[in-house]
Amino acid sequence: MLRFVLCSLALCGIVIPMQAQTAQPIRLGIIGADTSHAVEFTRIFNDDAAKDHVAGARIVAVFKGGSPDVESSSSRIEGFSTQLRDKWHLTFVDHIADLCPLVDGILLESVDGRTHLAQFRQAVACHKPVFIDKPLASTYADAKAIAQLATAQHVPWFSASSLRWSPIQTLRSPQLLSAFTWSPGPLEPHHQLDLSWYGIHGVEMLFSLMGPGVQQVTRTYAPDAEVITGVWKDGRIGTVHLGRPYSSYGAVAFYPNNKSTAVNEMPINYSQMLPQIVDFMRTGVPPVPNAETLDIFAFMDAAQRSRDQGGIPANVQP
Repeated sequence: MLRFVLCSLALCGIVIPMQAQTAQPIRLGIIGADTSHAVEFTRIFNDDAAKDHVAGARIVAVFKGGSPDVESSSSRIEGFSTQLRDKWHLTFVDHIADLCPLVDGILLESVDGRTHLAQFRQAVACHKPVFIDKPLASTYADAKAIAQLATAQHVPWFSASSLRWSPIQTLRSPQLLSAFTWSPGPLEPHHQLDLSWYGIHGVEMLFSLMGPGVQQVTRTYAPDAEVITGVWKDGRIGTVHLGRPYSSYGAVAFYPNNKSTAVNEMPINYSQMLPQIVDFMRTGVPPVPNAETLDIFAFMDAAQRSRDQGGIPANVQP
């Protein structure tokens, strides 16, 4: 009788939420053990006793990956891999395709954005939702190729910085006139879009306030700090300040009648983002629209061209 009811619902076009189908945690696999996110996400999902535990998912398997020419990958991957294997007892696989029968969704965590397109191309063969950690890619072209591949293969995906779910949310308003964000801006020489390496945090905070629709970007660069300013299609202005080698995270939002609100310290809290990932894995609906993520890369691409041309304004390209 239950089988008949479920089949009848399906024939009627009614989608049964995964929450109603099973109470079992979603099984997640990691691509790339060369980032602290791989260890932290595993701890938060898999340690039921942790104060910041997020229920609903378990990380069960890992494809190690790694980039020998990126210092933050090559110098840390063995230590992170040891923790994932010995402390959390995750299964290590030899090929990305080997994750397919083991997991319900994939976390593409490789710290090197250059690897993401090739790794995503293999991951879509699993036909399961994919979260792509920052940066989505190291070039705007690769970011668009990932989106096109996902559409062709009908694979849900999203990419985001955890700062999107920081206290910056308290500054959001339909009355917003302009915004100013700041974050660290260290660079990595192998990434063609240098902002994609770390400055993307400040850029994504800006977009979490301003939304998509940027049309022109101007970048003023100096070795220790820089300012990137975008003009949106509706005339609003948004600015990112990046400090090097590091800085705090923060933002100021400006509203009508000379009102403004600031958050001077944005804490990084992964436990605010991970429930979004669980919901995405269950529903296939990205919490950040893919079009907005691509707009972020269009912003960074224009910023790169502005810097390369001595700081003159650069139009955003589709």
